[in-house]
Amino acid sequence: MMEFGVNTWFVLDLYKDYKKDPSSVTEKWKDFFKTLDIAGVENEYQERKIPTNGETKTQPVQQQPQPKIYEPSKDEELVLIKGVGARIIENMDNSLSVPTATSFRTIPVKILEENRIIINQFLKANNRGKISYTHIIGWAIVLALKEQPVMNNSFTFKDGQPYLVKKSSINLGLAVDLEKKDGTRTLIVPNIKNAGEMTFGEYFEAYNDIINRSRANKIEVEDFAGTTISLTNPGTLGTVTSAPRLMTGQGAIIATGSIEYPAEFHAMSKSVVTSLGLSKVMNITSTYDHRVIQGAESGLFLKRIHELLLGQDGFYTNILKDFGIPVKPIYWSEDRNQYPTGNTSAVSEIERHAKAIQLINMFRVRGHLLADLDPLEETYKYHPELDSTYYGFTVWDLDREYITDGLAGLRTAKLRDILDILRETYGNKIGVEYRHIQDPEEKEWLQDTMEKVHNRPNYNNEVKRNILRKLIQAEMFEKYIDKKYLGQKRFSLEGSETIIAVLDHIMNLGSEDGVEEFVLGMAHRGRLNVLTNIIGKSLYSIFSEFEGFVDPNSVQGSGDVKYHVGASGEYECLNGKTVKVSVASNPSHLEFVNPVVEGIVRAKQTRLKDEKRNRIIPVLLHGDAAFAGQGIVAETLNLSQLRGYSTGGTIHIVINNQIGFTTSPVDARSTVYATDVAKMVQAPILHVNGDKPEATLWVTEIAYKYRQKFKKDVVIDVYGYRRLGHNETDEPAYTQPLMYKKIRQHPSVVKIYEKKLLDENVFSEGEIKTIEKDVTDKMDFNYEKARADVQKFKTDLPLAVTQEQIDEIRKQEIENITSEEFDEIVKKITEIPSDFTLHPKLKKFIDTRKAILEREELIDWAFAEAITFGSLMNAGISIRLSGQDSARGTFSQRHNVLTDVNNASEINIHRNFQSDSVIIETLDSLLSEAAVLGFEFGYSTSDPLTLVMWEAQFGDFANGAQVIIDNFISSAESKWMLPSDLVLLLPHGQEGQGPEHSSARLERFLELCADNNMFVCNPTTSAQYYHLLRRQALDDVRKPLIVMTPKSLLREKLASSHKDDIIHGYFKHVLDDIEVEPTKVKRLGFTSGKVYYDLLKYRHEKGIDDTALVRIEQYFPFPKNQIAELISKYKNAEKILWIQEESENAGAWNFMSLKLMNLAGGIPVQYVGRKASASTAPGSKALFDESQLKLIKSAFGIDD
Repeated sequence: MMEFGVNTWFVLDLYKDYKKDPSSVTEKWKDFFKTLDIAGVENEYQERKIPTNGETKTQPVQQQPQPKIYEPSKDEELVLIKGVGARIIENMDNSLSVPTATSFRTIPVKILEENRIIINQFLKANNRGKISYTHIIGWAIVLALKEQPVMNNSFTFKDGQPYLVKKSSINLGLAVDLEKKDGTRTLIVPNIKNAGEMTFGEYFEAYNDIINRSRANKIEVEDFAGTTISLTNPGTLGTVTSAPRLMTGQGAIIATGSIEYPAEFHAMSKSVVTSLGLSKVMNITSTYDHRVIQGAESGLFLKRIHELLLGQDGFYTNILKDFGIPVKPIYWSEDRNQYPTGNTSAVSEIERHAKAIQLINMFRVRGHLLADLDPLEETYKYHPELDSTYYGFTVWDLDREYITDGLAGLRTAKLRDILDILRETYGNKIGVEYRHIQDPEEKEWLQDTMEKVHNRPNYNNEVKRNILRKLIQAEMFEKYIDKKYLGQKRFSLEGSETIIAVLDHIMNLGSEDGVEEFVLGMAHRGRLNVLTNIIGKSLYSIFSEFEGFVDPNSVQGSGDVKYHVGASGEYECLNGKTVKVSVASNPSHLEFVNPVVEGIVRAKQTRLKDEKRNRIIPVLLHGDAAFAGQGIVAETLNLSQLRGYSTGGTIHIVINNQIGFTTSPVDARSTVYATDVAKMVQAPILHVNGDKPEATLWVTEIAYKYRQKFKKDVVIDVYGYRRLGHNETDEPAYTQPLMYKKIRQHPSVVKIYEKKLLDENVFSEGEIKTIEKDVTDKMDFNYEKARADVQKFKTDLPLAVTQEQIDEIRKQEIENITSEEFDEIVKKITEIPSDFTLHPKLKKFIDTRKAILEREELIDWAFAEAITFGSLMNAGISIRLSGQDSARGTFSQRHNVLTDVNNASEINIHRNFQSDSVIIETLDSLLSEAAVLGFEFGYSTSDPLTLVMWEAQFGDFANGAQVIIDNFISSAESKWMLPSDLVLLLPHGQEGQGPEHSSARLERFLELCADNNMFVCNPTTSAQYYHLLRRQALDDVRKPLIVMTPKSLLREKLASSHKDDIIHGYFKHVLDDIEVEPTKVKRLGFTSGKVYYDLLKYRHEKGIDDTALVRIEQYFPFPKNQIAELISKYKNAEKILWIQEESENAGAWNFMSLKLMNLAGGIPVQYVGRKASASTAPGSKALFDESQLKLIKSAFGIDD
C-alpha cells in the first residue's frame, strides 16, 4: 500500500466498499483488490497485526523516534487515531526520510487574471466549461519541466545503492480536495499522464477528466501510479504560502498560495489600488528532494514559471490558439501612468482620455475586422488600431475610468468595460460597417441601437422556439427532396438555413408595422425552400415539378426550371396577421432580377399612393460572388435614392457561401467583403455569423427598422457555407478540398441551435421530435399526392391593379379621339402658367404647336407623341417615360418637362391631365441601361394601366441591357407566363454619325422573335407612331413593343402628319406606295425606316415611275397576308427588292429574305444594301454619303 502514499486512505475506503459489495467498484479495482495482500488492514480500526509467540495481538502504528513525547494532563482527552488518520501519520513519517528544501517566489498575477477572463468569456459563450487559475499554473509547470527536466527526477535506493531516477514522462499529480461520507475533507492526488506530450487543449480536457472523476468517485488504480511531480493549491483556503511534504518517488511538489493584493494594501480603496497600478500576487513554493535537485535548479524552475505566467514566449498566445480563441492575449508591460508620482500634467491626462475616445471610434469604424463571422472556423484576427496598446494603454489601465463618447449610453467607464462593450458590439458574431455614412442622425441611431444591448439580443422563448421551427422546416425540406429525388438539381440552401428564419422575422416585423406586401428577388440558391417555407407555395405543386410533369393541354410557353419561376402567397405571422409576400421570376442571370423587383415595387407603391414607401417593401437576396461581381448590383443600388426610381429602401440579404461555383473569394473580388459595393450609397452593412440564429435575427431587426426610419438601402451579410456543390450533381471537393473537409465535419445550424435551446430548457427533445414528425408527415402526404395526381406550378402575376380595372380600360377595339378632344389636348399641353418664364426658343416651340388650333399645320414626331400621352391619360392610362435625357429628348425634340429660366422650377406639359388615378412621370435616368430597363420591365409587368417606355439615348445603347432584353423582355411570357407592355424606343438610322450611333441592332431583336412574343416596329410617320402607342396602351394584348425610332425624321416634314391622320387613322402594319401606278411597276421594293425617305426623294428628283416603295411598319408579328396582297397587286413586277441601309449581315434582311421568297410566287427576290460588315456603319461622313448614294441608285437599277 505504500505506493499510494497520500492516496492510501482513498484505497482503503474503496476496499471497504468492495468488501461489502464487489459490484460497487470498477473492474480495474476489483482486479487490484483480488491480487492485493490486504492482511493487517481488514478490521474496523485498520490496525496492524503483529505475531508474537504464536499469538496475534494488536500494536499501534509505529512512531518515528522523537526527542520528547508529549504527556497529556489529566483533564485532556486522548482519542485514538485510526484508519485514514493513521495512514496519513504513516505517510508523513515516511516523508521525513526525504531530505527536502523549499524555494519561494512571489509572482504578480495581473496577466494571469486578465487572460483567464478572456478564456472564460470564450468558454462560457461556447458552453465549454470554465478554466481555473490552477489549470493555467499547472500548464506553466509542465512547460517549465520540459525546459528544466531535473525537477522531474526522483531518488531511490536499490540493492543498498543510491540512484537518480530519470522519468521518461511528466505525470502531473493534482491535489484534489474531497468531502468524505462523514463530512470531513481530505485530499487525493491522481495524475495527468504524459502531460508533456499534450497540447493545452488536450491537457485541459485531461485535467477536467481527472477532477470530474475524482469528485464522482470514479478514479482508477492507474490514475495514482507514476506521479512525477505534484501541484497543490492551499491558496483556495486563503493560505498565503505553504511548504508541503514531499512523498517518496517524486522529486518535487509545487504549492500555490492565495491570489490577493499584498497585505499592506488591503485597507486601500479600489480606486487607489487601480491608480497605483498594483497587481494581486501569488506565492509559489517548490519543495524538492535535495539529494537530486539543487537550490539553484529549483529557483530557476520557479523563475521560468514566473516568466511563463507573465506571458513570455507566447504562453497565453498558444493557449488561446489551442482553444481556437481568435483574440490577442493581454501582455505584461510597464505602467505608463505617472499620476502616483505627481508628474502627470493636465495635457497628458486629457490626451489619455482622447486616446480612449479614439479607440472607441476606431472600433466603431473597423471593429468588424475582428468579428467572428465564418461558421467553419474561428480565426485569429488582429488590427493594430483595434489594440488598446496601440494607443498607449497597458494592462494597468484596465480598471481606470475614461470618457466614453457616449458608448452604450455611458459617460465614463473602466477601460476593461469599454473594451468588453466594443468587442461584444462590434467584434463578436456581428460585424458592422456604418461609419462611412455621412448623415449623423443615421450613424447615431445605429450606434445607440447596437451599443445599448451590446449587439446581444434577449429574445423570449416564443421567438426562440419559432426560430428553431423555421430552421427545422428549412433543413428537413432539403433533406426530404434529396432523399426522394436523388440527383435532381434543387440548388440547396443547406449551410444557410438561417435565411428562412431571417425572412420569417422580416415578415413578422412587417405585420406589426402595417406592411401589406414584401416583394422578393433572388437567384436559384434556396429558392425552392423560400417558395415552400415563406411564399407558401404548396408542396404538392413543387413535388409535381420534380415528378417531371408536362401539361398535355398546354399550348403556350416553353416553361422554365422550377427554381426560376415566380409566385406569391399570404404569410401567417406570429401575431395572427397575414402579410402578402411574392418572389419575382428570375433567370440564371443571378442579379438581373434586382431592378425588376424595384420596378414592381415602385408600380405597386404608386398605385397604392404609398408616398412614405412603407407599405410595399423590396427584399433582395444575393449570392456573395454575384453581389461583388455583377455590375447590375451597383447600377441597381444607384437607383435607390433617385426620385424616379426610389422604393424607400431595399433590404439586401447576402447568402454568403464564401464561394462562387468553384471560385474562392481571393479570386472573385478585390474588396475585403463581398458587400463593399453597397458603400457607394452609404448603406449600412451588417455582417453576421449564420450559425448564430439569434444574432442573425437581431441584425435583421436593425436592418428592417433602419429601412423603415430612413428609407434607405441596408445590407445583411449572412455568412454561411454551401454544404453541397453548386448543384446536387457537382463535386466541390475537386477544387475546395480543405473547405469541404471542414463542411463535412461541421454540424448544421439546426443541430447547433437545437443543442443551445435544449441546454436552456426552451425545448424538450420530445417537442423537437414532434415538430420533425409534423414536418415529415406533411411532406409525405404531399409527396404521395404529387405522385398520384401532379399539379401544374403556375406563376403568379405581380399586378398592382385588379383584372377588373384592366378590363374596364383595355378593350379589343380602340376608339379614336374626336376633333374636339384633339383640340382640348393641344390646349392643355400648350398652356403655360403666367408666372412661368420659358426660354425664348421654347416659347416659339410651344407657340408653333398652339398654332394648329388656328390653322392646318403638320404634326411632327414629338408633337404626335405629346398628343398621344394626353389622349391616353384622358382614357385612364398613366404615362411613365424614362431614359437618358428623355425629358428634353436626346435630339432636343420632346421638351415634356419645361424649366423656368429665372428660378429653375419645372413643370410637365401634361400636368393638367393628371388625376387621382392617372399620373405622368417623364424622367431623366441615371447613365445606366441594364438597371433602368430592368426597372421599367418590372414596372410594366405590375401595372398594365401605365404606358411604360424606356428610351435609349441612341439605339445601340440597348447593348448594355442585353440580358434584360434576352432573358426578360423577349421570353418572360414564354418561360413564366408573365406578360409585359414595355415599350423600347430605340433611335435607329444611318446618318453618317459613325458606327456607335447608327444602329439599334434591329437584327438582334428580330432574331428573338417567335411565338408572338413581342412587337417589333419601325414606324415612318408621326401618325403611325401615335396609333402604335395607343394600340400598345389600350388594346387587350399585352406584349413588349420594340420601336425603331427616328433621329433626323423627328423634324422631317415628309414624316409629319395631319390632324386627320391622327383622329381618323389606325396603325398600319404595311404602308403601300400611293404615288405609283401599279401596272407600271417593274421593281417592287420593300423597305423600312428612314431610308424610305432617301429613296423617295431620289425617285422624285429623277422622275422614276417603275419602282414601288412599300414600307414594312411592323416586322413582327410578320404581316404575311398584307404583304401577299401587295405582291399580287403589282402583277407586272419583275423583281422584288429588299432595300435596307444596314449592312447585309445586319438589319432585317436575314429575317425578311426567306419570308419574301415564300410569298414572291416565283418572282426573284434581291437584296439591296451595304455589303456585310463587322461594324454597323462607316466612320467617315464622306464615305457614308458615297455608299448611301450607291445604295439608292442600286434600288432603282442605276449602276455607277
